[in-house]
Amino acid sequence: MKEEKKVYLILGSHAHVPSGARESEFEYVYEKKMRPFISTMYRYSNIHAVLHYSGVLLYWVERNHPEFFMLIEDMVSRKQAEILGGGFYEPYFPLIPLQDRIGQIELMTTYLRKHFGKRPLGCWIPDFVWEQHMAASISSSDMNYTFLSREQFIKAGVSAAQLFSPCITEDQGKLVTVFPVFKSVEKELEEKSFSQVIVDFINQFEHHENEACVSSNCAYEKIISVFPDKVPSSPEEAPEYAWNRFFEEISLSKNIAETILPAKILKGQKIYNKCSFPDSSALDNNFSPRQFLIEHDEANGVYSKMIFTNVLINQLKGDKSRKLNAREELWKAQDSCLFSPCKGQPENELRKAAYSSLLRAEILTRDKGVFTSSLIQYDFDLDGIKEYLFQDTKVNCYIQLKGACVFELDYLPKEWNYLDCGSFESGRHAAFADIIASADLKITQSIDFKKDRERLCFNEYYEAAAQDRKGKSCFKLAAGKDDIPFGSIEINKCYLLKRDILTVSYTLKNTDKKKISFQFIPEINFSFAGISNDYVRFYTADKNKKDIHIDKHFKSDNIKILDVKNEVQINLASVKEYNGYLVPSYKNDLYQSTRLLPAFLISLESNETWTNEFSLKFSH
Repeated sequence: MKEEKKVYLILGSHAHVPSGARESEFEYVYEKKMRPFISTMYRYSNIHAVLHYSGVLLYWVERNHPEFFMLIEDMVSRKQAEILGGGFYEPYFPLIPLQDRIGQIELMTTYLRKHFGKRPLGCWIPDFVWEQHMAASISSSDMNYTFLSREQFIKAGVSAAQLFSPCITEDQGKLVTVFPVFKSVEKELEEKSFSQVIVDFINQFEHHENEACVSSNCAYEKIISVFPDKVPSSPEEAPEYAWNRFFEEISLSKNIAETILPAKILKGQKIYNKCSFPDSSALDNNFSPRQFLIEHDEANGVYSKMIFTNVLINQLKGDKSRKLNAREELWKAQDSCLFSPCKGQPENELRKAAYSSLLRAEILTRDKGVFTSSLIQYDFDLDGIKEYLFQDTKVNCYIQLKGACVFELDYLPKEWNYLDCGSFESGRHAAFADIIASADLKITQSIDFKKDRERLCFNEYYEAAAQDRKGKSCFKLAAGKDDIPFGSIEINKCYLLKRDILTVSYTLKNTDKKKISFQFIPEINFSFAGISNDYVRFYTADKNKKDIHIDKHFKSDNIKILDVKNEVQINLASVKEYNGYLVPSYKNDLYQSTRLLPAFLISLESNETWTNEFSLKFSH
């Protein structure tokens, strides 16, 4: 084959494990992905590769497999490998504030320079999620190049003849070079031999080769970038053997393909095409993280908390060290896995880790003296409607007008959000989410309330009746239309957060002309680290005030919950006795929360009222 048909290959390796993942997940990625690729390639000094491993993963490897760092350092020093920078905690850059984009990139840059002796020149973009304004952020962080998928180049209007070279993109006068990644080639490499894939590739663009070089100075006109996750192997074959066979094939195919580092291409090639990329990503179905937030309440909950925490940090004045520590805690909650279709979005423990980091950041923003309790109105979830945010020394209680229910309940001493409950078809689970059901409805472990059968007050908007900046807020749900179940029932509900005790008082009124019997169920959700007795235990008390362990159904006016993991006791007391039911909630077979359904059987004459009061207290 003629020399001019040679392909220049940017071979890459990428891996990431989200912050808060289990130790076993880090070990698995290291053993199955990082170590086989690096340790095998190390023996092939003629093969070059660009490496990107997230800061979270590298930090773990540094402490658990420090010998691995020595291999990478040696490969970098002999110019066999080039390390990519990027966001330390693998964020979707468009979703985070500008200062966080630059801060995360600088943190990663500092870490890589400290451990491998060289500053990265390129920036990795998770899932290639792109918006054009990112070019300025990347360039301002002294990153010279990045990667996007071939499909994104096509969406940008790049012709077939120009798909085999990098291009220049610009924002606010800042320039970045972008290399196309051929994900179709990555998939082929998982099934075919290296030489077969390269020959097929050359044949595909052979009729374009006269146009491929856009200038006479173009030295590397046939460039493909690939970041293969795996190469062909049998199920019983160790990853090292598969990669060894792959690198051996590359060595034997030097007449048609040669690995090269991006820095060498940038140094040798002087003229590039210019293009502007539309908002896009490399994920299927035109994935947009912004649209994902709209469609997934639990992801939007983390995002909203992230934006709110950023506001708190920006208001912190005078203590640069404390501000930096708070911002680094904020960055831990910006992992792309929390805002994408991968496992992070429904997986309870990753969200828990994100909320813990955000609460640590919030605690750092508070003055070290006496904290003044407050109630503020603020559009927390960014939907155009203000929420009511109670903040006390140890407890945050955030209330929304929809359902006048609590959607976030933080216990700050343990950095835990007890209402990180996931989202379902009915929406994000909350506390004191009111339901009115028929008197004869039987509540079971598989209960599913329906709007044509029960009045789902948590889906109706309450009116803000009165607020007290010292810690009291009242809401009213007027009697509804006659065509909805139990529409004649009016609900008045007041919240009071004082000395870290949340009090919720109810007044229900029958506005109908006739007597009505019904069950009132103010559903209360709590999210724990797990569902077994190793994580949480529920108790009520007998007549002698001795604890009785409860599992599913109980009758009482108080319940004690032991959060075993956090060593927290939660006491929920009610003035009136109720029939209680404990129902665990799952999503994708993963535990999300435990639903406490206190059911009060009520009968009201015309204009008669019913009252009750709950008190919720945390201690450790």
